[in-house]
This record gives sequence, C-alpha cells and structure tokens, in this order.
Amino acid sequence: MNSVLVIDKPSGLTSHDVVNRVRRILGQKSVGHLGTLDPSATGVLPVVTGSLTRLAQFYLHSEKSYEGVIRFGFATDTYDADGEATTPELNVAPDLESVRSLAAQFRGTIQQVPPPYSAKKVAGVRAYKLARKKLDVALDPVTVEIKEFEITQVEKPWVSFRVVCSKGTYIRSLARDFGNALGVGAYLAELCRTRIGDFKLENALTIDQVS
Repeated sequence: MNSVLVIDKPSGLTSHDVVNRVRRILGQKSVGHLGTLDPSATGVLPVVTGSLTRLAQFYLHSEKSYEGVIRFGFATDTYDADGEATTPELNVAPDLESVRSLAAQFRGTIQQVPPPYSAKKVAGVRAYKLARKKLDVALDPVTVEIKEFEITQVEKPWVSFRVVCSKGTYIRSLARDFGNALGVGAYLAELCRTRIGDFKLENALTIDQVS
C-alpha cells in the first residue's frame, strides 16, 4: 500500500510505536512518519507507507500547530509532567492580560535551548541518554520561529494556549522559558498537535480505526 495515514497519536506511545503498529496492521515493512511527537503528546502524526515514504524530505520544514496547557508554579527536569520537580512549588495565580502580554514577547524569530531530555546530540550522544544518567547536558541554543502564541484561557495555575511554529521548536522549552519569564517556574502539562503542513487533526484516524 502506498499511502499517507494521518494518525491521531494517543498519549503513552512513541512515534516509533505507532509506526510499528501500522506495519503490523498492513503487513508491510516500508512505513515511516513525518514528524516525531513526544510519548505524552497526542495529535497529528502523518504515517507514510510504500513509495510515499519519500515524502518525508518535503516535510522537513513544515509549519506545525499545537494546543496545550502550561502548569505554573514549579519546573521539572524534563520540562513536562513526566519529570521530577527542580524548583519549590509556588502558589501562583497568573492574570490573563499579563500572561497574554508576556506571550507576545515569545513571538517571532527567537533563540531557544532544547530540553536536556531530547534527541539532540552532545559529542555524538543523544542528550536524553546523558540526562537519564543525571549528567550535565549543555545544549546550544537554536533559532526557531514562533508565528503565533495565543493564550486562550487561564484557570490558575493552568494556562491554555495555541501555538503555530517552525520545525525544530520545542514546546516544552517554550513552557519552561515562559515560566522563567514570570519568575514562578512552569512545565508543559498537556500537548496536542493539531496540524503539520496540510495534515490536520480533523482528518486523523485512531489506530483502532486504521486496524
């Protein structure tokens, strides 16, 4: 089968897990995907099969859209809900207007340091392998573009948001930097990718539907 299957990835599976399940369902080896999602994240994961695996090269720089929730009050070592707290917990009540004003500072072309728990390499070793050993991980900042960063709701200490960004943007880092800018710490509590390139969540299938 030569196809693009837009999968709504469930939380708890890696992108590679989804590819392996599609391989088993279709009974073919030539299966790949068009953009990794963290295991805890959900949403659009385009899976390509057969001759259409060559599409990957054309989607390297695709724009992506996300919706999610940031939890203010403390930070974690993974920058998301799966990590261990690295700062004391604070009782915070972010104000909608002040948070929206701060979000504007993150729009545009910015420098961003990837999370230590990421696939970036340090001296040829994946950063997450070093981080799991509790070793210091020093990653260089990268240039990314945040085209939209809108705060949609504040329900202390939770802040809901919508982001449109370039390839290479780490939403976990955005959440962490946002908390640092407020001086209260923060981590990414929930994340759903709603679009990558032309592939949208409303057109996505669950793995069970594909089966």
